[in-house]
Amino acid sequence: MKKIEKEELQKIKDQQMKTATILNEIGYLESRKHQLLHDVADLNDIVNQTKKELTEKYGDVNVNLEDGTYTPIEKKEDVEH
Repeated sequence: MKKIEKEELQKIKDQQMKTATILNEIGYLESRKHQLLHDVADLNDIVNQTKKELTEKYGDVNVNLEDGTYTPIEKKEDVEH
C-alpha cells in the first residue's frame, strides 16, 4: 500500500485542525453577534419607552446630556403658497 510521507500527513492534519478551530470560532462569534443584536433591540425598546415618558412629562424637547437642561423643539409649520 502506498502512503504519503509522515510530515505531509501531519501537515494536512494540522491544516484540518486549524480550519476546524477557525470554523468553531466563527460559529461562536455568530452566536455572540446574534445575542448582541437582541440586546440592542431590547435596549432600543427601553430607550423608546424613556423617550415616551419624557415627552409625556416635558413635551417635545432636546436634552443636554451634560447637565440635563432641555429646550423645546420648535415645530415647523407648513407654509402654503
